[in-house]
Amino acid sequence: MSLNPEQFKRTEDEYSNDAGPNLDYRVQRGCIRRSLNEGNLPSNLGLSDSNFNDFFKSQTKGFFERMRGDCIPYALALGNRNRFQSLSIMNGPLQDAKTEIWTFTPSAVGSFLIQQDYLKDESKRFTEIQLPLSDVLYDPKKVGDKLPVELVWELNSVIKQIYPEENNALENTNSLVRLIVDFGDKERWAQIWAAEIIDPASGEIFSSAFWVDRSDIPGGFYTADGESIERTFWTNPLSYRRISRGVGSVRASSKKPVPAKSGAAPTPAPKQRYRTHMGIDYSAPTGTPVFSVATGKVVHLGYSGAFGNLIILEHPGNYRTYYAHLSNYNVELKVGNEVRRGLEIGYVGSTGRSTGPHLHFELRKDGVYVDPYAQKTQLDLWNMRDSDSGLLTREILLLGTPIKN
Repeated sequence: MSLNPEQFKRTEDEYSNDAGPNLDYRVQRGCIRRSLNEGNLPSNLGLSDSNFNDFFKSQTKGFFERMRGDCIPYALALGNRNRFQSLSIMNGPLQDAKTEIWTFTPSAVGSFLIQQDYLKDESKRFTEIQLPLSDVLYDPKKVGDKLPVELVWELNSVIKQIYPEENNALENTNSLVRLIVDFGDKERWAQIWAAEIIDPASGEIFSSAFWVDRSDIPGGFYTADGESIERTFWTNPLSYRRISRGVGSVRASSKKPVPAKSGAAPTPAPKQRYRTHMGIDYSAPTGTPVFSVATGKVVHLGYSGAFGNLIILEHPGNYRTYYAHLSNYNVELKVGNEVRRGLEIGYVGSTGRSTGPHLHFELRKDGVYVDPYAQKTQLDLWNMRDSDSGLLTREILLLGTPIKN
């Protein structure tokens, strides 16, 4: 079903990022009941920034004159020590051609910015799809009838990460996965923008994730609470995987001790040398598909010494990912190709310096290896930056199922 405005109605050593991502980012959302002092909405939500409160009141008089319904949908993002990050508001819980979403964010010069969006413009490229949760988790062929293959891989990864553990039997119910999808065109990739696990009878939202598109680094998925689920994507190049070795020391080849001649003193065995093993090895049978962990460009495709058959993808933000020891490549792939996350780029093998079939995977930033499994590794890829905050709160209101007041 295409989301034209009228159809969009719904019934209720370690690398550390020097940019300083906001690790305490969180989102609260709801639908606050209307009142005579709607201009005081920020302070009613607990924001004590008098400058922002004054700015909000002075800018929103016309907005509140166009309100519909008895509550104001909002999504408020706060950072460390309750620092204001962004606030998105909508002119009522109805979503149709008259829906407006305003997003407020702090500016770099100490003031505030407003972005105004209208659903009649935004909904043209979106399609809403509903799928049984059980199909998404266990029957990718049925999902493949509705989505491009790379989105099937991505959707399965998203749902497995946001699946609520406290409701571990949801797949045996009538629960649905509600998706907002842009199927793309010649200018842009297809993209899942929102994914929600919902109860169709009650309308309860068990969990959700939203795509945040960024210009300087790859975009990422965040939950409605502002929690990033990107780290798992960047460490998930296989649908089947078993980690056999991480970063550490690997025994290097050395000469065997020379047998002693009769009557001569034995020649001491040479000291064992070790080389550093940078990367993650995923054990898997030969021929297991390997997926691109993020959208990027092919900058190397071919044999490369100890790496064997190697693919290197370059991603925005000076990131590169390495996929080594492959048995073969996707025949359609060439150096210079742009590839989307989830594309099948190659197949597990044992080429190069390899003791058995496995995928050797590396993530590098500015040419320096990053251990993606280290707890202290914090990259701008995996954290909500201040400049991204308004994008998330906006998407929550624009694409998420409205919360009843």
